[in-house]
Amino acid sequence: MARAIDFYFDFSSPYGYFATARIDEIGRKHGVPVRWHPILLGAVFKITGAGPLPTLPLKGGYFTHDVPRSARALGLPFTLPARFPFGTVTACRAFYFVEKSDPAGAVRLARALYDAAFGKGRDICPVEAVVGIAAELGFDPDWVQAGIQAHETKELVKTEVDAAIGRQVFGSPFFFVDDEPFWGHDRLDQVDLWLEKGGW
Repeated sequence: MARAIDFYFDFSSPYGYFATARIDEIGRKHGVPVRWHPILLGAVFKITGAGPLPTLPLKGGYFTHDVPRSARALGLPFTLPARFPFGTVTACRAFYFVEKSDPAGAVRLARALYDAAFGKGRDICPVEAVVGIAAELGFDPDWVQAGIQAHETKELVKTEVDAAIGRQVFGSPFFFVDDEPFWGHDRLDQVDLWLEKGGW
């Protein structure tokens, strides 16, 4: 039995958003916790030489077609934000700050941020947007804003992103079942099967 599923994602990744629809359900099915890890793909791209899919020749057109199609297949609401791709460092900081004292609350915040960005097409880049979404969930806005701006939080995000790169995470979403890597929301069936069979 696996100890956990590690779920890496960037808040600017619609495919990461799609993964949120199933990842916790798969964890519950197999009795394993899911550890959520927001990352910054910009730091990853500096190593891989890749870039946001909409900016890449040939891939950009496919992305524009595939993302809403995938949302329809999953039955998820989807609106691409007017500003896309967008910066996610503030959302990342908010998650890791909240997680220190309320891990379940941090997951609720991540879901709300994703829903705002891709379910409703809202801009979650500004600090005030992230703080506002946190406040809608009942978090004290002054507490969250102070946490986002704290030096310790900034260092924590850097540590988490460096750790993800150290595990060879190169995209979003990315999963580990113990040390077995899976890339892409379309690999969730394999994650499910790996947990069921104990590997192959």
